[in-house]
Amino acid sequence: MRVIVNYKLVNTCHPVFEPTRKYPDDAGADLRARIDQPILLHPEKTVKIPTGVAVEIPEGFVGDVRPRSGAAVEGKLTISGTIDANYRGEIHLVVVNVMDKTVVIEPMERLAQLVILPCLTASFSKVDELSETDRGIDGFGSTGRF
Repeated sequence: MRVIVNYKLVNTCHPVFEPTRKYPDDAGADLRARIDQPILLHPEKTVKIPTGVAVEIPEGFVGDVRPRSGAAVEGKLTISGTIDANYRGEIHLVVVNVMDKTVVIEPMERLAQLVILPCLTASFSKVDELSETDRGIDGFGSTGRF
């Protein structure tokens, strides 16, 4: 299924790239760092990076910001984020250095990808008891593999 997502470039006094796919059937469109000069990101530190892109996601859909595997392998892990259909501001990326050495984020570097997904919204109803299941309240580590 294809859906049209309108976008605009913001802060175009700096170079900005539109969201693009390398191949037509790629799930995500690459988002790039809209920065003027390289950023040194020290180990275990986090930085917020502008992309220069704002989107208009149709109602009933959501934007899912995901890391790019190539950037993650280099230690530049973009934290997943949600772009709601009613948000119209510039997309920013939260990038953390997961390496034990300083990494460099370059201007216009592809750091993340934006995937558009159908989104169901829920109404929440408070109850006194929840239905029982075989798993019950077992959480993290309940399978013995965590």
